[in-house]
Amino acid sequence: MIDAIDRRILRALQDDGRITNQDLAQRCQLSPAACHERFRRLRERGYITGFTALLDPEKLDRALLIFVEILLDRTTGDVFDQFAATVRNTPEILECHMVAGGFDYLIKARVQDMAAYRTFLGATLVNMPGVRETRTYAVLEEVKSTIALPI
Repeated sequence: MIDAIDRRILRALQDDGRITNQDLAQRCQLSPAACHERFRRLRERGYITGFTALLDPEKLDRALLIFVEILLDRTTGDVFDQFAATVRNTPEILECHMVAGGFDYLIKARVQDMAAYRTFLGATLVNMPGVRETRTYAVLEEVKSTIALPI
């Protein structure tokens, strides 16, 4: 279980993952040693799973954000496993979630433009194991995009 001080540390790290221990301690009203010990414990217990840089997709030719509903032809363990393995090895796919409802998976992908998506759809998505049907939703405007958890 974590306390209010741990939550302050986690919020501060979500705001700035490159913050120094000294600045983090000051921001959370802790000594640097106590802050470092709490940080270490949060990592060991799996509350902090890693650090990454956030990149600008437009500057890296990945401006088009696409969501795709995937309906499988069979919902068996082997098809789920094969599909998941293929998704994990497909760099255009940022997220993939098995969902309950009218389809099996929801994919979030980034590509250069609509022509690149058409190629990705025809060469990759429809050829994935078990895919029977897809429905594509191109994002016109990103109203909110965050990875920060409300803590």
